[in-house]
Amino acid sequence: MNEDRLVDIEIKLTRQEDLLETLNRTVFRQQQKIDELESLCTALAMRMRDVQEGQADSGAANEKPPHY
Repeated sequence: MNEDRLVDIEIKLTRQEDLLETLNRTVFRQQQKIDELESLCTALAMRMRDVQEGQADSGAANEKPPHY
């Protein structure tokens, strides 16, 4: 009886260790994806700012001349 209990406990511990490792890998992959998305958002924000600054600088250059 005690041996069966010990085997059951060892089985449960092994399953928990496996689950923990799976969860750790999942969290690691999610963090990698979050880091990648943050980097992309930063790059996009910088590009948008550059485009807006470029439009502000070339606003007069893009206007139609008065004879149109």
